Amino acid sequence: MALNALYVLIGLGLLSAGGELLIRGALGAANRLGVSPLFSGLVIVGFGTSMPELVVSLDALLSGRTDILLGNVVGSNIANILLILGLCAVLAPLAVTPVALWRDSLVVVAASVAFVLACRDGTLARPEAALLLAGLVAYLVWAYASDRQGATASAAMHAGEAGELSSVPATGVVSAVFVVAGLGLLIGGSKALLTGAVALASGFGVSEALIGLTIVAVGTSLPELTVSVLATVRGHGDVAIGNVLGSNIFNLLGILGVSGLMQPLAAGGRIAAFDQWVMLAVAAGLWLVLRTGRRLSRLEGGALLAAMVLYVGIGAWSLG
Repeated sequence: MALNALYVLIGLGLLSAGGELLIRGALGAANRLGVSPLFSGLVIVGFGTSMPELVVSLDALLSGRTDILLGNVVGSNIANILLILGLCAVLAPLAVTPVALWRDSLVVVAASVAFVLACRDGTLARPEAALLLAGLVAYLVWAYASDRQGATASAAMHAGEAGELSSVPATGVVSAVFVVAGLGLLIGGSKALLTGAVALASGFGVSEALIGLTIVAVGTSLPELTVSVLATVRGHGDVAIGNVLGSNIFNLLGILGVSGLMQPLAAGGRIAAFDQWVMLAVAAGLWLVLRTGRRLSRLEGGALLAAMVLYVGIGAWSLG
């Protein structure tokens, strides 16, 4: 059992380091190619932080562990809001600009609804997966086109995401090394994490879905945690929340879209009965908070963290 736990810890460490190297390498390459800060923030940082989820999910798919795949995506989306934003708000109250976040928060809610509808028959089929991917493409085109029209609040927010990570490589060679090394660490980390997680699930007699929703989901969210905490301590609340929203969009539309195209996914059990509804409720709740223009206070951050503990506890005891 101790060896399996060690596998999990090693996997999490490799995933965190790999995600960091990949994002920094990609940002360095983007700077060398003259890519705009807006595009870098929207795509490279916003979606790059979801690379651990993508690699682990594809590895789980190829290994026939679809419960871990779905648990990873749904659990990551829940953890991104309850755990990461809760922790950030406890560190420093998050003042937000509704106009900068209304679009992305609404897309997260829409993507969550799309997931629930796509899996209503217990399966995420290829046509539905293709629609999810099409939704991702439509979002990217809409976001980039609308943000390029002027100095909008959302454009400034996405551009700010790229600025939260300093010390990016200055040369193309170093950027390439970072990207290759990052991908290698992500692949190695996913192997180690899945090996340990599956063994722990078996040893403790819990479902692989529960392991995916907790250990795997939280572990693969470490890059989002890094970027969001950095933004928080620098007083950039919009960037912290925007990073989480971008990651959640990519998780649902991108990861599940790609995975479902490769192979139809069985989506029943505890995820259909409980977790997808928690994910939808959490997304809708965040949208409502952002619509009011209120800041996320330390007290509300503590409430989010408490909700995360409650969610894990309920899932573990009643549905794991």
